[in-house]
Amino acid sequence: MKKLTLLFLIIISAKSYSQSKNFIDLPYIETSAISDTLVLPNRIHLNIVISEKDTKDKYSVEELENLMEQKLKGLGINTNQNLSLNDLASNFKKYFVKETDVMKTKSYNLIVENAKIAGSVISELETIEISNIRVTKTENTEYEKIKLILKSNAIAKAKIQAEFMTKPLKQKVGNAIFISDLTNIGNFDGGGSLQEVVVVGYGRKSKQEYKPIDIEFQKIKIETIVNVKFKLE
Repeated sequence: MKKLTLLFLIIISAKSYSQSKNFIDLPYIETSAISDTLVLPNRIHLNIVISEKDTKDKYSVEELENLMEQKLKGLGINTNQNLSLNDLASNFKKYFVKETDVMKTKSYNLIVENAKIAGSVISELETIEISNIRVTKTENTEYEKIKLILKSNAIAKAKIQAEFMTKPLKQKVGNAIFISDLTNIGNFDGGGSLQEVVVVGYGRKSKQEYKPIDIEFQKIKIETIVNVKFKLE
């Protein structure tokens, strides 16, 4: 039995060596290609902190919470799906300002679709003295799908490069015999480079109202890199 096992292992090793040797002996051309694109973020995370201290104790956290929900619903935001507490372990945190004073605060995560809605949220919440808001993350929900398309484009580009390189040699580019995806070597996680946006209570000097300007966040770069070996015929 031991002899049969040893013989089997020798045959497998010889076969693997033969395949490896055949691959090395094949005439081939190796080329790398990059395919990339820029996309707008369609999922923006806002961190909203409500605190009694910010309103000079005019509103309780519970009152601010209800007012915030009304404002968000007025903007057409589904608060059941897109609004959540950041700290699920407790409903609120207590801060001792003095020995006898306790100020409560809550932190929320709100998801919106674009910069215009984010601007409207910031503008509306400021009217009820909620102004501690920051953008924590931007992403695109189609990231993985787009990345697959880019990989296909990169491989097609690699073949075109190989054909141009071999044209002066009057050689024909055959099938791919090795493909390596180098995309994950980079830092491509689907998020855009975050532009930190912080609003920290900018007191009103007049009753004039301002509408959010129509701007967008910086586009997210999605990039793929492939290395391909093509057989030369």
